[in-house]
Amino acid sequence: MSSLPKVGNLAPTFALLDQDGNKVSLKDFKGKSNVVLYFYPKAMTPGCTVQACGIRDSKSDFSKVKTVVLGVSPDKPEKLKKFIEKDKLNFTLLSDEDHKVCEKYGCWGLKKFMGKEYMGVLRITFIIGKDGRIKHVMDKVKTKSHHDDVLSFIKENL
Repeated sequence: MSSLPKVGNLAPTFALLDQDGNKVSLKDFKGKSNVVLYFYPKAMTPGCTVQACGIRDSKSDFSKVKTVVLGVSPDKPEKLKKFIEKDKLNFTLLSDEDHKVCEKYGCWGLKKFMGKEYMGVLRITFIIGKDGRIKHVMDKVKTKSHHDDVLSFIKENL
């Protein structure tokens, strides 16, 4: 597992396809808005759905603090589109099928589930300022309160 990018450093750049097959790049937001970049294991699984719906329901709060939310998983764009339609999500999901961006951000690592070990996406969130620098790393994400935890940090610090 690679280490997490450090607070204060420039966020690693990337360009990924969104749920509609459009290329989204981190630099699209520089100087315009803060970015919440959150990595999650798999679309339409219970924890990931709880986390995504919390963000969905907080859309206006994120807008008030000039913040865009981008969710990243190894799912194909078609699956992300289904996730968005099924749960009426109102933010961008990005497909990192080869998990290269997950690796750049230190979010690809060893996981354990029911006694089995495997490589997968670690649930980690990065808050990136308008200047493109990492302002905060949340590596102990609680799916139920994720949106509130992120908003609290942004309101208090950015």
